[in-house]
Amino acid sequence: MNKSVTLFDIAEALGVSTGTVHRALHDHPGVNAKTKARVLETAKALGYRPNLAARLLSSKRSLKIFVNTLKGTTSFWDEVRAGITEEAQSALMENIDLEFSTYPRLGEGEEEAFDAALKAEVDGIIVFPSRPEKLRTRIRRASRRGIPVMCVTTDAPDSGRLAVVSIDTLASGALAADLIGRFLRGEGTVAVTLSDMRIIEHAEKYSGFEKTLHSLYPKMRVLAPLEDHDIEPEAYEKCRKLLETHPDLTGIYVTTEASIPVINAARDAGLLNKLTIITTDLFSALVPQIRSGAVFATIYQRPRTQGRMAFRVLREFLAEGECSSRQVTLPPHLVMRGNLDFFLERQSGEGNGNHRRDSQTNSSPNGPVDDIVVTRS
Repeated sequence: MNKSVTLFDIAEALGVSTGTVHRALHDHPGVNAKTKARVLETAKALGYRPNLAARLLSSKRSLKIFVNTLKGTTSFWDEVRAGITEEAQSALMENIDLEFSTYPRLGEGEEEAFDAALKAEVDGIIVFPSRPEKLRTRIRRASRRGIPVMCVTTDAPDSGRLAVVSIDTLASGALAADLIGRFLRGEGTVAVTLSDMRIIEHAEKYSGFEKTLHSLYPKMRVLAPLEDHDIEPEAYEKCRKLLETHPDLTGIYVTTEASIPVINAARDAGLLNKLTIITTDLFSALVPQIRSGAVFATIYQRPRTQGRMAFRVLREFLAEGECSSRQVTLPPHLVMRGNLDFFLERQSGEGNGNHRRDSQTNSSPNGPVDDIVVTRS
């Protein structure tokens, strides 16, 4: 495929109008057989390939995209899926058929769902690879069959995936470390909770947190990560045990959406007022915890934008045959009591479909600049 070849190039080479070329390529009436043959021969010689919209309109076929994500315990994954749907609906010239599959817990059913997508011969797949080591062979198989796989929120490296859209995980961990270190005046013992260290997103957050804390606040101590496997009862019980084992604990960084069990465990242990807690994301149950001061700050991962960008990159590849970036990284946003209402207002507007266009951005480092992205080749 040569992306630069257009209808104009074919028309110029043959000395005919672009209308004639269009009708010949799409088998419309009004073009004699000899001219049609010349157009098709020239198009093939030049390496022309019609774009996605033209191909779908011509074939009357829908573009089939399969989306496989975690069900989740908060609104995070609902927001990711909403972003994918919004971006698909904005492609007005195309017939797009989205099929969503959710698995209840990490690693449960994602391989089977991926296999079902391959069997259905979809045009593309968007996936949250919670077990990248188990999905690698499947993603490679999809790639060999010409089915691009887009990772969202976390990566599956060395798998042949098309690209990944995620928050800047190392920056998220570093930001949390600097905040908690400043608030605790560089002293104390802190813990980090995550779902599973096998998930690259979570491992990188912990790494960014640990390295930054040791660099800026060498007197502070970071405990080994606490894995809760995205199971709320497990998160609660492990946090209760953590607090019993380490009564000197001064802070907790929750890297996932499972922050409420951690807060409840601290409250039930009578230690909530003694802990500096930094969480991840923003959802209804977390709002009163931020307002009351139980949560010092939360790091917003912009899930709706992650979904929108994941679909956008996949669609552009299907349309043009090229991928402008193999990694799209979103800068995290910091939400505290002072700017909480601003973020809630923004979320409400997005939920009603009133989000701003990409060209409209906000320069505030704490504001919801949902369209700013950093791309890496």
